[in-house]
Amino acid sequence: MEAVQAQVLSHYRSELVDRIRANGHVLSADGLLTVKLAKEFGFCYGVERAIDLAYAARKVFPDQPIYILGEIIHNPEVNDQIQAMGIKFLSGKEKNADIEDLKAKDVVIIPAFGTEVATLRKLEAKGCEFVDTTCGDVLSVWKRVRKYSKEAVTSIIHGKAFHEETKATTSQATAYGTGHYLVVFTLAETDYVCQYILDGGNKEEFLAKFKGAYSEGFDPDQHLIAIGVANQTTMLRGETEEVQRRLRAAMSAKYGEAELDKHFRFFDTICGATQSRQDALEKLLREPMDLLLVIGGYNSSNTSHLAEMGEAKLPTFFIKNATKMVSDKVILHYNQHLQKEVETNNWLPPGRITVGITAGASCPNNLIEDTIHRLFELRGVSVRELMAN
Repeated sequence: MEAVQAQVLSHYRSELVDRIRANGHVLSADGLLTVKLAKEFGFCYGVERAIDLAYAARKVFPDQPIYILGEIIHNPEVNDQIQAMGIKFLSGKEKNADIEDLKAKDVVIIPAFGTEVATLRKLEAKGCEFVDTTCGDVLSVWKRVRKYSKEAVTSIIHGKAFHEETKATTSQATAYGTGHYLVVFTLAETDYVCQYILDGGNKEEFLAKFKGAYSEGFDPDQHLIAIGVANQTTMLRGETEEVQRRLRAAMSAKYGEAELDKHFRFFDTICGATQSRQDALEKLLREPMDLLLVIGGYNSSNTSHLAEMGEAKLPTFFIKNATKMVSDKVILHYNQHLQKEVETNNWLPPGRITVGITAGASCPNNLIEDTIHRLFELRGVSVRELMAN
């Protein structure tokens, strides 16, 4: 790990970002542009550890084929770098190998999100060796849902059913006991579940509504009697807490407060880094700003929530890198509602402006530096000259 850290730093570190942090998180060209960085942004410990482990694997096994189950984190530039090191992807758009082709002693990297139990068992049966980069916060969630499972408690997981982390977590909920799971994404879905708990309803309609988001054999009439709440670690804390509050209220109304412990469990499993970035952005959004740039992979859950927070307050543009700022007139950015990249014209207002910048936990500082350089370039200012003064 120590041997590769210099290499990792050379790829992803930014001296400019370090200097702006030391200068109160602000960089300004008087009369033209002020950039304010959130107090917390970019790579978290879990992401840094995952990348370090991947780089270390390449150094430990220099001549051996190395495979990775999927994106190590949700950032295209980082995944491109992993692929450039000769590590072969077993899924996703980068896929260039199949699990069926693996043999004993082949090295397989497990991404930071973890992997499904069935996939792990399949690889173990082949005799593969593992470099496990699963984030510690994700492992904490797994421990919780396994406990629910062994106690025949259904895990209600606040998350995105299609997300790699949630898929890995749901597999833990059914692999070691008699538990089941149900994934809820929105508060509207939570309310639907609460209503069913209280009043019952049409089972076929329920199962159709949550198709793909519950365990095999799940029966809402049987498996909502005892529930435990968990979550994808990168969700909005306030929303997860509201999911928990509504489900608790429904169970209390159904069974009474005195019997609640038999029917309801909860454990806070929001990632600390996710929360610190959300808290820092919330604080930044209280300051006067003209617009916000959120940098990160478009499929990054924690980054998408930062963009949601910004959109609620001011013009916000979710970009994956600086090249998306085509000019001071045109920007390409991700629209989460349309789930595609869109073009917006006249996005950078004339005159003196203040731009806020934050980034998801999977975004390296070098991409943040590129964004800062590009912003000032669009105002005709050289950051190098600005920092030299």
